[in-house]
Amino acid sequence: MHALRIESTRGSLVESVHRVSAAVVGADGRLVASVGDPDLVTFWRSSAKPFQALPLLADGAADRFGLGSEELALACASHSSEPVHLAVARRMLERIGCSESDLACGPHPPLGQAVAEEVLRRGTPMSPRWSNCSGKHAGMLALARHHGWPVAGYERAGHPVQDRILVEVERWTGVPAASVVLAVDGCTATCFGLPLRAMALAYARLAGDGGEPAARLRAAMGAHPQLVAGTGRFDTELIRATGGRILAKVGAEGVYGACVVPAGLGIAVKVEDGDMRSAPVALAAVLGALLRVAPYAGAEEAAPVLERFGRNPIHNTRSEPTGEVSAAGAVQFSA
Repeated sequence: MHALRIESTRGSLVESVHRVSAAVVGADGRLVASVGDPDLVTFWRSSAKPFQALPLLADGAADRFGLGSEELALACASHSSEPVHLAVARRMLERIGCSESDLACGPHPPLGQAVAEEVLRRGTPMSPRWSNCSGKHAGMLALARHHGWPVAGYERAGHPVQDRILVEVERWTGVPAASVVLAVDGCTATCFGLPLRAMALAYARLAGDGGEPAARLRAAMGAHPQLVAGTGRFDTELIRATGGRILAKVGAEGVYGACVVPAGLGIAVKVEDGDMRSAPVALAAVLGALLRVAPYAGAEEAAPVLERFGRNPIHNTRSEPTGEVSAAGAVQFSA
């Protein structure tokens, strides 16, 4: 039986193949299922955002500044720069006494296709608040304000904000801080290199009895799926369809993290060549296989979304279908 892979077809031929590694883990660390190398070390990228946001709750910063469930959801987001995302980011900055000039992230083309097309058509100037990571960065600023740490340089390794987040990464993944590979993410903040199995463990623990901060963060993401990603995007549609019983968080370079809350299972996926077209297809395939083997009550609610995102159509410049990106092979379940 061949391992799960993602194939891109054109006409009747497979034009390219994208290799996948993945880990499905229980809160006890048991490997439930895998694809490729579940111990592959790669960067967590934006799939780490829920864990970068947890200190806001654990340290009391969210309550101090009145950051509610919308703000917490945006702190976990790779958002599409829709008006609602920009509004919540502005509100976060206002509540913590910061301005947009304090954000270390830079603007980029919006992740939401409709927003990106509108920006291009209108020539809209974009500021740091438009960054898909502006909620995460506002949360980091809130943590600095709460503890009285310097705002300047909050995004850099060695700053107290990043040291505090690294403590949280160690706690949830079980990887000693000294063994975590540190680098600079696309948004300028520190990012973390870890084994997929450790990322999946963090998500499994988030799904389980992670205490009040984890419960509040799960509730925020479940209550505001539109803020976690945006219109028509996989994370938002999956969270919405399942009422937060499945949480998913995309990361750059073909990474995805997810948890099946009723089952207490965490998932980490990496498309090894970083192909972002393949990332939702890979997660949909892993989740689909998992829910067939270990369904929770009502798991069929996820099926339409997994089917929709499990195949990514390819079109030419006249919007005519020429092929698709889809999964082939199988997920390996542990005995």
